[in-house]
Amino acid sequence: MTQGAGQEPVVRTATLRDFRVPPYAQTPVPPQAQVAPPSTVPPRAPEAHPAAPGAPVPPPGASVPPHAPAPHRPPHPGNAVVGDEQPEGYTPTERDLPVIRRGDTVQVQSLTEPRPVSDDSRGPLFVVGDVHGYLAELMAALAEQGLIDADGNWAAGNARLWFLGDFTDRGPDGIGVIDLVMRLSAEAAAAGGYCKALMGNHELLLLGAKRFADTPVNSGAGTATFQAAWLLNGGQKTDMERLQDVHLQWMSRLDAVIEEDGHLLMHSDTTAYLDYGSTIEDVNDTITAILTRNDADECWDLFRKLTKRFAFRDEGGADAVRELMATYGGQRVVHGHSPIPYLLGEAGPEEGEDSSGPVINGPHVYADGLAIAMDGGVTMAGKLLVVQLPLHD
Repeated sequence: MTQGAGQEPVVRTATLRDFRVPPYAQTPVPPQAQVAPPSTVPPRAPEAHPAAPGAPVPPPGASVPPHAPAPHRPPHPGNAVVGDEQPEGYTPTERDLPVIRRGDTVQVQSLTEPRPVSDDSRGPLFVVGDVHGYLAELMAALAEQGLIDADGNWAAGNARLWFLGDFTDRGPDGIGVIDLVMRLSAEAAAAGGYCKALMGNHELLLLGAKRFADTPVNSGAGTATFQAAWLLNGGQKTDMERLQDVHLQWMSRLDAVIEEDGHLLMHSDTTAYLDYGSTIEDVNDTITAILTRNDADECWDLFRKLTKRFAFRDEGGADAVRELMATYGGQRVVHGHSPIPYLLGEAGPEEGEDSSGPVINGPHVYADGLAIAMDGGVTMAGKLLVVQLPLHD
């Protein structure tokens, strides 16, 4: 939601009814999301931001050299754009998104009992889909898999846990989610396992809103701001008020892509990662360098690209997955970002309607069995998914 001049934003948790908005072509950018052109509004200098721990720090007065530009690649036909003139920076919601027919996907039930892994030195591998501030649901899902105890402490020994990004926005306690993941990371490491996280587009959005606020950024739909886009996409005032330097540093150093046990883990179902490097290390280093340079337009372009979705759906989707795996490795791509209820053509119940339970009970495998979707749609009465890999379909 946006706010008028001189007014405090009215903040509440978004519901499914809120998300039923006209498609992009029928939804203009809200006036608050457009600002005067840069020629009439002088850009504000970006606020200082500490470099992530372990990141190279340039000497005083030195500038961080830009990364080598990636070779031009035409847009992949699977990277869906709905309508010709969507509001730049807007994350699509239910009515905006095309759907995959139920017969095109396979729903896989998650297991509650861990399976042994072949390498005795490593524990079982788990992944978590989009959380979006739903801390209570996250803790319940982690406890169901035996990863935390009744007090919320790490209880899984040498297990390995990966979060696929999107910790904040839409839900009530995004900072609480980040605090939990940071704490579990330390506790898991002490127990011989690990808890790690990937960069989602909402982490980029929150970083941008904090760093750049209403600084104008250039976009394909005119001039926009991170602040307006953050509010438009479910930004919570309480999260911004509680955001600390330690949270900013943690988010800014997250990897974007990782390969684990033959699974290529990433947040967004897009081929845009290929624009940032030909190896996993290149992609992660390039994105970290962009965030370190702290340039509003460059950060906006990164956010815009990692907000794309549906590269693996429909005709050519399996080829898009194969292109990513041929470049970065892995035998399956595991992603969040696009809620499974959209992929199924379903949605959760509206307020006041009866429901026999969540629509989603497990991940979905599609694109010739090469892609696994992990966003169960917790923001729309779906399920927050925590599952063990590999899946046995």
